[in-house]
Amino acid sequence: MAFHPYLMFGGNCREALTRYQAIFGGELTLLTMADMPGDDPVPPEQADQIMHGALTIGDDLLMASDDPTGGFQGPRDMQVTYSTPEVDEAQRVFDALAEGGQVTMAAAATFFSPLFGMCVDRFGIPWMVDAEGEVPSG
Repeated sequence: MAFHPYLMFGGNCREALTRYQAIFGGELTLLTMADMPGDDPVPPEQADQIMHGALTIGDDLLMASDDPTGGFQGPRDMQVTYSTPEVDEAQRVFDALAEGGQVTMAAAATFFSPLFGMCVDRFGIPWMVDAEGEVPSG
């Protein structure tokens, strides 16, 4: 069994997933509202919005779309977590996600991780980033 986050955006899904691909690598697939099959035309202002996006990195999958309802209020009461064995990689990812966003807990060694930090990225997505491994003593 696997769990995969599915994020919603208020019109900037393409920009967010493109940024995440720059940070994490992987293969990005984007389907627009105009790509949907059917006889009903998509309103011109929604044609370029993302109906479904998928960033595939090895066995990991991050999916997202723009909210077609027009009622998007941003993510609520959730975090996306990224873990890596390397402290330097965790710091790189944290810094990249925090760029243009807001750091809510600076990345540092904790009692449970050699590096852990929290931020809200420039797209409004809250992230927790940690390095797996031995916890520093002292």
